[in-house]
Parts: sequence; structure tokens; C-alpha cells
Amino acid sequence: MPELPEVETVRRGLQPVMEGAKILKAEARRKDLRFPFQKDFTARLTGQIVTGLGRRAKYLMADLTSGDVLLMHLGMSGSFRVLKGEGSSVPGEFHYPRSEDRAHDHVVFHMSSGASVVFNDPRRFGYMKIIARGDLEEEPLLAGLGPEPLGNEFDAGMLARACHNKKTSLKAALLDQRVVAGLGNIYVCEALFRSHLSPRRLAATLATKKAEPTDHAKRLFDAIHSVLNKAIKAGGSSISDHRLTNGDLGYFQHSFQVYDREGETCRTSGCGGIVKRFTQNGRSTFWCPKCQK
Repeated sequence: MPELPEVETVRRGLQPVMEGAKILKAEARRKDLRFPFQKDFTARLTGQIVTGLGRRAKYLMADLTSGDVLLMHLGMSGSFRVLKGEGSSVPGEFHYPRSEDRAHDHVVFHMSSGASVVFNDPRRFGYMKIIARGDLEEEPLLAGLGPEPLGNEFDAGMLARACHNKKTSLKAALLDQRVVAGLGNIYVCEALFRSHLSPRRLAATLATKKAEPTDHAKRLFDAIHSVLNKAIKAGGSSISDHRLTNGDLGYFQHSFQVYDREGETCRTSGCGGIVKRFTQNGRSTFWCPKCQK
């Protein structure tokens, strides 16, 4: 599942060709993805100008002149690519050719910028939905989402208050989208490693009895900020499915300190421990038992 850095990277790749441009034609080449398309899906998009392209957690959000918002989720294997001109593409860092099978090109936006934006999703776990801007706060898909980890309002104090008195593990709390939005398994593992905190640690230890942030919360907040910003700069992580809008693979996976490094020596200076893996809440957790306490 693409996480916040991957979705933010896609947003930045789409922004130059979608923001400020008109959707000349919208195509839905099947009746559904994960959920059925609304009956008036293409009609409500065609002719609309995208006034802004934002992100909320793992969702892309395109503001339209009609007052509607196009909510888009990549699902497990969904990706966008931008086609400009005959066979041209936006340049990127590490290029890998996409599959030639276009049978999974399910949605196409033909933009006045001269670009075609294509949504490809082999597994069809992605989805799109048009929502009136005034109804966003009541939208079930968005309701209950926690703060953005890179937003100005998010800090160690907010993290501590969200975890105060929680009986779950620290990793489980961080994966809870109500605590903080957009974090997933990869970046939680990486942030916990960088803050030297055990994924098994009780989440409540981030706060004092008065719900004030402990040193653990401050270290974890700094680590979350650092790992997300580095991952966005690197274009996200490509474990299997994630690609940038130009078809390139992100390359933050080459900077992993702990994720997918089972059996390797810990990269913490002077530690000498061995990275272990165990299953936690149905997900693989990678950690160093020696330096993560």
C-alpha cells in the first residue's frame, strides 16, 4: 500500500499538468474499481478546471471549479502516469519501463495542458469519488483521520495526547490513522528505529500522567518528520508496485535502516545488534532488539 511519501510524490508529479488546467474529457473504462463509479462520474468532471491538487493522508484531492472535490486513492497497485506529446514522458531519476499491458488503464483525464493523465490499477483496490466540498467533513472515507504528520499543528505534544492512556503497542498506535494520518508499515518501522524505540513499547509511555510529551515522544516526532521528508525527497519507496507518475521507481528503499533487513547488522553506530522480524497486528515488523528499547 503506498504510504504518505509515495502519495505526496505522485501529487507533485501530477500538479504541473493538472493544476490550473481544464479536464477536456474524462474516461472511465469500466464501471468500478474497488467501489462502483458514480453514475455521473465523467459528466461531473468533464469541462471542470482543477483549481488545486492536494493530499489528505493517503488521498489525492483535486478541487474543481464546480465546488466538487475529486477524491482519489491508489489502493495497493494503482498508479498514475503522465503522457505529453507522442511517446514523451516527464523526466525522472531511476527509470524502469512500465508494463505494456494497457488493459489496466481504467481512468483517463485529457487535460487542456496537453497531457493525458492515466490511472492504471491491475488489482483494482484503488478508488475515486466526487464529493461536494461542503460535505467533506461528513465523508466517511475521511472522517476520523488524525493530523497530518508534516502539518504545522502536529508536534510531540499532540502525539503524546493521542497516545495518552492507550493500551496498545507503540507501533499499533502509529498505524492507527486516527492518531496520525498517512503513516504505514514501512515508515513506522523506520521512524521507530531512528528514535530507538521498541515497536512493542506501550504507546502510553509517550505521555506523562498529565498527558505531556516525554523524551520518547520528542524523539519519535523528530524521527517521523525526518524519515518522511527524506522519503519524499527520494521519490518514495518501491517495494513492488509504487511508481512515480513518469513510470520511474522511487528509491528511498536504498536508504532503509531497518525495514526488510532481517538478519543484517544494525546500522546504529556501535550497536552491533542483528535486525529481527516478527509479525505484529498482521504486519511484518523489523527492529533491532539491542538498541530499540
